[in-house]
Amino acid sequence: MAGAEQVVGIEKEHRPSPIDIHVGSRIRLRRTLLGMSQERLGEALGLTFQQVQKYERGVNRVGASRLFDLSRILDVPISFFFDDMPDSLSANFGGASSRRLGGGTESQDPFSDDTLSRRETLELVRAYYRITDPSVRKRVFDLIKSMGPAEA
Repeated sequence: MAGAEQVVGIEKEHRPSPIDIHVGSRIRLRRTLLGMSQERLGEALGLTFQQVQKYERGVNRVGASRLFDLSRILDVPISFFFDDMPDSLSANFGGASSRRLGGGTESQDPFSDDTLSRRETLELVRAYYRITDPSVRKRVFDLIKSMGPAEA
């Protein structure tokens, strides 16, 4: 029996943690929104692009100092990497994430379908930020908001 338990333990160790996967997806989201390649991010961190891939897939954990470096390079607060964490994961943190997000359930979360990581969303955000004139960008923003349903 001890051999079977040992094999199960080894398999468990090789599976990425859901939190590591979430943090990795947030790294990938921000990198992509900035139009930055894995190679360029790796160079800024002193790593290979393969190492960046492992972080983004959650295969390798991101340590505290590396997370600090990533926040500076990607120009986001460290909390960004934990934002929008599903309730099932944030329960491990006393529900702080769900309180911060208004306490809604996952089914009420407008981003539960992974809207932020869709190619269409990323292309739209990139195009929006390529508009150099702030007044034009504001008018585009207002136009898009006016085309959607009224906010509650």
